[in-house]
Amino acid sequence: MAAPLLLSDLYIYPVKSLGGIRVAEATVETRGLRHDRRWLVVNERNQFMTQRQTAAMAHLKVAAAYNGFLLSHQQRPDLLPLFVPFEATPEKTLFVTIWDDMVFAWRARPECDEWLSEALGQPCKLVYMSDMVRRDVERDYNPEGKLVSFADAYPFLMIGQESLQELNGRLAEPVGMDRFRPNLVFSGGQPFSEDAWHHFLIGELPFRAVRPCGRCVLTTIDQHTATRHALGEPLRTLAGYRSEGNSVNFGQNVTGSGQGVLRVGDAIEVLDYKS
Repeated sequence: MAAPLLLSDLYIYPVKSLGGIRVAEATVETRGLRHDRRWLVVNERNQFMTQRQTAAMAHLKVAAAYNGFLLSHQQRPDLLPLFVPFEATPEKTLFVTIWDDMVFAWRARPECDEWLSEALGQPCKLVYMSDMVRRDVERDYNPEGKLVSFADAYPFLMIGQESLQELNGRLAEPVGMDRFRPNLVFSGGQPFSEDAWHHFLIGELPFRAVRPCGRCVLTTIDQHTATRHALGEPLRTLAGYRSEGNSVNFGQNVTGSGQGVLRVGDAIEVLDYKS
């Protein structure tokens, strides 16, 4: 008998491109999991920053704290951990650019900008997306008009543990799931079985797998050392058997249509498959 499909891990990333927090349960909201990627680091030109251009962001770790989270630098014990609340206040605002979108954002406290600028060695700011902001999922794949936070394009990213295990079987040095920054990780099924899912339930909450997630150079950055792999792994290996057009795919971009709570251990039921 095949192993049941179960939600095995949940992750939130309060600040885009910084470390994630593994949680036992998470609340599903309009833009994804509560507190996921609602904060963003921007440069002096108010353009978003990620590990793609600034690999040192991998050194910045995030830990849960009461009504917020703590930022710390794993290589700089002289930088005391910084507390950031889960939500900002609209005292100072500005427009920021993320990919092709320009959105309204609230500024963090000045000490947050100072801490991040010191940690990353360049001037930068920390900004927050309020519930008043409308940022749409990719319009070509979004007939329902779903919204997204500061995530790249979709509210949720889902990956099967079997898919990672299959990839690691092809690599000289296995990689962790943190290279791929999913929100939803499941056990059971065959490697890459999520590619075929369309509508599915996690517990009682409905979701839709929209399209594969195209991967980038961020997957080649070791999240413990902030260094890129000399040969471009695991992206190089993935490109050999997971390419479609100009995209190297791993994981599924997902939208949801309900609100409630997900818990590790929830059963997954696939309702139908992509044609």
